[in-house]
Formats: sequence, structure tokens, C-alpha cells
Amino acid sequence: MKDLKGVALLGQSGGPTSVINASAAGVFLEALKHEQITGVYGAVHGIKGILNEEFYDMTKEDEEELKRLKNTPSSAIGSVRHKLKDPKKDDSDYQRLLEVFKKYNIRFFFYNGGNDSMDTCSKISKFFKKSEYDCNVIGIPKTIDNDLNATDHSPGYGSAAKYVATSFMELYHDATVYDRPMVTIVEVMGRNAGWLTAAAALAQSKGQGPDLMYLPELPFDLDVFFSHVQKTLDAKGKVIVAISEGVKTKEGKYIPELYQDLNKDAFGHAQLGGTAQVLAQEVAARMNVKVRAIEFSLLQRCSAHLASKVDVKEAYTAGVRAVRAAVNGASDKMIGFERISTDPYKIKYKRVSLRKAANIEQKVPLEWILPDGKGMSEDYVRYALPLIQGDDKAALEDGLPRFAQLKKIRIPKK
Repeated sequence: MKDLKGVALLGQSGGPTSVINASAAGVFLEALKHEQITGVYGAVHGIKGILNEEFYDMTKEDEEELKRLKNTPSSAIGSVRHKLKDPKKDDSDYQRLLEVFKKYNIRFFFYNGGNDSMDTCSKISKFFKKSEYDCNVIGIPKTIDNDLNATDHSPGYGSAAKYVATSFMELYHDATVYDRPMVTIVEVMGRNAGWLTAAAALAQSKGQGPDLMYLPELPFDLDVFFSHVQKTLDAKGKVIVAISEGVKTKEGKYIPELYQDLNKDAFGHAQLGGTAQVLAQEVAARMNVKVRAIEFSLLQRCSAHLASKVDVKEAYTAGVRAVRAAVNGASDKMIGFERISTDPYKIKYKRVSLRKAANIEQKVPLEWILPDGKGMSEDYVRYALPLIQGDDKAALEDGLPRFAQLKKIRIPKK
């Protein structure tokens, strides 16, 4: 809808990243430039904040602090994992959102997140349209998992991939220094898509990475795994394994699930973690060798000290493009990336239907995964290398990063 005039609202959702705030900076700084936008709000903890009428007034923030968001990790205004119900079965949350949007005259809504967040964004857009409330809704992609559909890659992945690759290179120098046999098993995030684990192949391409890699795109066989480890151990005396937290057996069981029940989150997803520890215990029992289990866990999500310059720039620009799209009348879209060329690396920004991005996972192409846990093909390396280029991090103050310090002034409830 063109010629709208009202408040612009940004919500952050899902797991934080190194560059989600770069997108927020793009939204806030660009929104402040447009006369059609009468106020700029940040939702406190995403969709929950909207339901509770909890907003930050971003017009009260210092411009320099908003700029610092580009290099500040995690979700500056608070994230959330809240699943809206199917509006056909229970539209109470949607009616409440509509009430709040009308009360505060919110006419431009931006939601920054992954698959589930784009689903939320899509449902809200459709409900508002059905209710004949004019509000331009734009999704901004974000996920270290890189599993959003209809875009070449997602903001957050490049920096997380750089952290994974760098950490494996450093770990290689530590884990191979001793004169005794040792197996090191490293667990990397990734529920159904192995993009982050695949990033270990970037270290491998430098001769300083894992010997074995296992992604959730392929069924995981425990006996085959132990065979791979033993063969590598016999040949080299040292083994480094990269494994996705979400690998499953052919029966569909996560590795920790073979030994214990797993809790579920708000979206019904099993809460993962512990794959490396379980496998390490089994390797130690079977092979009588020193074993270390390492879980990158949260460290890989917000590693702003290794942020990719490409990633920061694209995340920021996605926020800017989202505002411009909404002001020009676009709605029910997500800002996506289309790769034009890899060498030299060049992309163009595009508007993707939210329906195409919502709840559809983009997995690692099977043809990029080498057999027998050997790693990734050169096609993956060529795909990923451009995404980790450059260095863009916070300025140092007393030797430590100076992150954004927001005032976080609340909008009075009406």
C-alpha cells in the first residue's frame, strides 16, 4: 500500500547472530530519514513485546550509538521464540496485534528472523490484509543456519562460518601437537541443515581442519562412524571430527536421543546439544584412546570479533532495503539475495514472497557432500569463501570492543 503514513516498528526474533543488529541499524537509521514515518519503534522481545505493548522509542537514541549497532552482536532490543497459533483455529493473538497496531498507528512492520519468523511475518501480513488494515509488512532474513529458502544465503551465516573455520584451524594446531593418539569431536550448530558444519571445510581446504565431517543431510550410522574414526586413527594417530548437532540415524533419532529424552521448544523443535559428548564417551569406551568433546554452542552465534565485512554490509543493507521497500508500497515480502557471480563476488537484492521463505528449509546440496565423511566439494568452498571476506568489528576501548549502549526509553502505554 502506497502513501501510508505512520509508525515503523522492528521486531527481532529467534537465535541472535553477529549481524542481526546491523540489520536493525539499517532499519532505524533509514526509517529516521522518511517523512511518511512518524515514529520509529523497537519491539521489546519481538512479537511478545507487541502483544504486551512494550516498545522502545528509537528516535530518542543517539545516532552514533545506532551506528554502533552495526558491530554489536546479538539482539539489541531483545529476541523471542513465540509461536503464533493458526489463525483459522485461534485468532486471538492476531486480533490483539491488530488492536495494538491500530492504537499506535503502526503502518510499517519489519520482522528480522529465520524460517519460523518469516512464517510469523507472513501470517500477520495476511491477517491484516483480510482485516482491511493497511500496514506494509517486510521480513528481513537472519540465520546462522543459512537455511532460509529463496535467497542465496542469509545474513549471519558468513560471520558464523568464519568463526567455525577459524576455530577449527586454531584447534587443529592444538589437537595435533601431542605425541599420543587423540580423538577430538567438535559439535557445530545445525538442526536439519549442515551449512555451519560445512564451514569446517574452509579450514580443511587450508590443510588445517577436521579429518571427518558429518552433516544432517545424510543419515548417521554409528558403526560406520566408529569405523571411520578407527581407520583415521590407525593412519594418522590423531582424529578431528566436525559433526552437526542435528545428525540423525536412519530411524530419525538424534544421537543424544538414543540415550535420553530431549526437551522441546515453543515451536516443537527438540532442544539439541550433547552429540559430541555422547560420541566421545562411546569412542573412549571402544578404542581406549584420549578423547575430547567440544561444543561451540553459543560462541559461534555472536562472534562479532570475527565478523565478516561482507556479512555486516549485506545485513545492514537488507535493513535499509526493507524500509525503502515498505515506504514505496511493498508488503508481504522478504528481502533476499541473488548471486550474480562468484568470481568476482556480486549479488543483487530482491523481494521474495514471504510464503516462499516461511517454514521451507534450504539444505546443503547432497552433491556438495563428499562420501565417507571426507568433507565438502570444491563447489561448496567456492560458494562460501566470498561470504567470509573482510574484517568489520567494533572499535576498541581499553583493549575491549565498544558495543552500542542504547538508552532503551520506553513508549508510554496508551
